[in-house]
Amino acid sequence: MTPVSPSALSHAALTEVAATRADWTDGAALALFFVLWAGYPYLTLWLGKSRGAINLDMTSIRLAWMRAMARYPDRRLLDGQLLGHTLNTATFFASTNLILIAAVAGALFGGERTYRAILDIPLLSHGPRLLFEFKLILVLLTLAGGLFDFIWAIRQLGYCLTLTGAAPQDMPTAQADRYALAAGRIFDHTIKSYNAGVRAYYFSLAAAAWLIQPIAFALCALGAVALLLARQTISPTALAVREARAVIDEADQAERPTPIGQDTPVPPMPQ
Repeated sequence: MTPVSPSALSHAALTEVAATRADWTDGAALALFFVLWAGYPYLTLWLGKSRGAINLDMTSIRLAWMRAMARYPDRRLLDGQLLGHTLNTATFFASTNLILIAAVAGALFGGERTYRAILDIPLLSHGPRLLFEFKLILVLLTLAGGLFDFIWAIRQLGYCLTLTGAAPQDMPTAQADRYALAAGRIFDHTIKSYNAGVRAYYFSLAAAAWLIQPIAFALCALGAVALLLARQTISPTALAVREARAVIDEADQAERPTPIGQDTPVPPMPQ
């Protein structure tokens, strides 16, 4: 009779454990993940209207940037350089995202070899192979969504650069503001796509925690959303951006003409 090594016995035991059905906590954690992933933009919008958020404040600031670009032609070279820097950053993130997708796809297509390697790691959850592959697919889909967001942001940044270079010289103020409003809308959608790509990193890390345990998966998803919301609303950067927006709004209000019938405040005469 051929003796069986202890390592073979332990591997057989792990395989038997992995053959059991997935627990209901996997489904609950997955449902929570999708709710948080899909609902985060709406949650940010709701919180931004009630308490303020970086994304909403930056929408006004970007519009002010495009207004300055349209009104002052002598600074458009600097504006193009700043937009080009943003384009390079988005390209870097897209390239990094593509590398991560290739790594996860390599593990997914590793098949039985990758699955057996996972069974030898006590820290990771030992479920059916189909469930393990579905976990990798979730990480892959999260990263792929971020890649598509970065690609769309790169294309829109190209449009922003074109609008900056094509802005007419010496436009009347009303015409310049119309042009700035159109450019600002495109720029705002560009940065929203860029931000969605960055958020994909947070959610892909949470999805990777599913390989450990469903509870870790749910906690990491909640932690990612809590971290993102804290940075959006109560971080020192959020408070500084909110103050900067207030200054820009005050300056914009001062530039507007006084309505007919309303007294214009007269500054005091110097003594």
